[in-house]
Amino acid sequence: MYLTSEEERIYDGEYGWARQASMKILVRLGDLFGATQLEPIESAHISGVSYKTMGDASLDFLNALASEGGKTQVISTLNPAGFDPEYLANRFPEEYREKQLRIIDLYETMGIQPTLTCTPYYLRKPQLSGHLAWAESSAVVYANSILGSWTNREGSPSSLAAALVGKVPNYGMHQAENRQPSLLIKVEANLANKTEFGALGIYAGKLLKDRIPIFGGLSNYVNDDLKQLAAGLASSGMTSMFYYSVPCEKGGLETVSVETKDIKDTVEGLSTASEVPDLIFIGCPHCSLNELQSIAETVEGGKVKRGIELWVCTPRHLKQKAANYVNIIEKAGGHVLCDTCAIVTWIKNLGVNTMMTNSAKAAYYAPTLNEVSVTLAPLSKCVEAACH
Repeated sequence: MYLTSEEERIYDGEYGWARQASMKILVRLGDLFGATQLEPIESAHISGVSYKTMGDASLDFLNALASEGGKTQVISTLNPAGFDPEYLANRFPEEYREKQLRIIDLYETMGIQPTLTCTPYYLRKPQLSGHLAWAESSAVVYANSILGSWTNREGSPSSLAAALVGKVPNYGMHQAENRQPSLLIKVEANLANKTEFGALGIYAGKLLKDRIPIFGGLSNYVNDDLKQLAAGLASSGMTSMFYYSVPCEKGGLETVSVETKDIKDTVEGLSTASEVPDLIFIGCPHCSLNELQSIAETVEGGKVKRGIELWVCTPRHLKQKAANYVNIIEKAGGHVLCDTCAIVTWIKNLGVNTMMTNSAKAAYYAPTLNEVSVTLAPLSKCVEAACH
């Protein structure tokens, strides 16, 4: 892989160990995947923030980078942490709280914004065709597919390395020839809600592996629906993008049909619980302003049942914008949480054994990552289960 003279100096350690270590990670990746050079990036979004998923070894690596003067070269943001600072922080052991706050502090020391959200595009929309180094898989698929950005599915170390260098190897989604569709998925089901868009993503992701599809037949959708589709695809498969607004007649592509039964079976397959839920969780990926409005309108006048918790997760800046909707949700007994997500916090420690959610992504991950049983259902049914 070709390096400029400045990049070689970074590689040789002239700019310090932190940037040298980062450059070596990027060069190794570039060599593995056949990159020809490094591409400047507009922004980086870094996963590996929750202490629950990181552990102590990653904390030591962060400490080393920050201690050696590692500083971001581009706008850089963070994925959700293990708890929000208000409602959940005091419900976990002191050690968890201290180490989680230490992780966030180390990232901040390196110049990374503590956004703590899986939807960084709500905070700042990247430029069309801008190169990114994003590590949150649902955001990667959304960025490539809906925003027209160019990013691979980075891991936590590579996204952080890219942030400290300001560049990524130009393989994969950074090359136009790798962004071409190879499969047409004809959606013959009439998708009724965001849950079913997410289920389509789960179903198609298993089918696709890393291939790029065109979805034909989608109608009456909004970006929040496409967000759930992107999250589902990212959960069950390895594809980094999809197309949805090109003619179905595009020739030469293998074609697969998805019927109503496929969506129904996927929803049922993701529903492993038969008991009344302990937790109703909405906001995976984090809720948009429109979603907060919809949730508030659905819960208004109701009251969360005793013995059930209702969590709605959203980015902090949107919670501030949506104060009226937040008040309605919290007046009903729900909790609008920022900075975290039920999947990356210790819900089992809180006595949660059964979770209900409208997110196919959350339903896909919760049984393994949280060891809880799940019911996947549309927002209306989630609120019906939560409130009386």
